[in-house]
Amino acid sequence: MAIPKRTVRGVHDLRTYSGKVDIFQEPHRAYMQISCLEMEKVRRSKERDSAMQRVRQIDARFREIEKEEAYLLKGLDGIKLIRHSTGRLFDASGLHATRSFRIKY
Repeated sequence: MAIPKRTVRGVHDLRTYSGKVDIFQEPHRAYMQISCLEMEKVRRSKERDSAMQRVRQIDARFREIEKEEAYLLKGLDGIKLIRHSTGRLFDASGLHATRSFRIKY
């Protein structure tokens, strides 16, 4: 009767359950993950609040600009102004109504 030949096995052939543990078998891991998710939720809500505040500030500035523009246009009521397709204001003679300061070099 012949002796069966053994195959050489190494450490990599050992079967273990490491890394296959269910998260619900270790409640502390689940609680830690829940706390991390809650912290992320708080951070994201603060980011959203600051972004919404910034949007409100921009909207308020738009309203201020519109009021100021209406006031200036009311003051220029005697001059016929035409709004060009670019959004710039021109008087009836075709000259730009608001001249900017230019430095010639």
